[in-house]
Amino acid sequence: MKRHPQLRDLSREHHGALKLARAARQAAEAGAADKLATIAARVARLFAAELDPHFRVEEQGLLATLAQAGEHALVQRTLDEHAQLRRLVADLSAPDPATLLRFADLLAAHVRFEERELFETAQGHLATGPA
Repeated sequence: MKRHPQLRDLSREHHGALKLARAARQAAEAGAADKLATIAARVARLFAAELDPHFRVEEQGLLATLAQAGEHALVQRTLDEHAQLRRLVADLSAPDPATLLRFADLLAAHVRFEERELFETAQGHLATGPA
């Protein structure tokens, strides 16, 4: 689907998030301590450099626009999931397979939610407003 210009970069960034979620899931399922530590460090690094800035762009721009449009349930779900992902990354300072798996599952589900629901709804509101 062709995305509104304000959503294009955010949508492209989701591919990297899905790759990270897949790698985290594989490491969690393997359960090897050295893989857990390596992927947990990678998650922390990429979260700080890419995912958290992505979340902040959404929170300060897109979610504010959607809140003004009355899309409060979508906005709240997005904020709740961002907060859960932030907590899980913090918990990975002491990596364990269960936390890593929860992070992987939530990140993948969150990306799907944003692409299929949040961004679809945003398309309608952004198409009627300034680009």
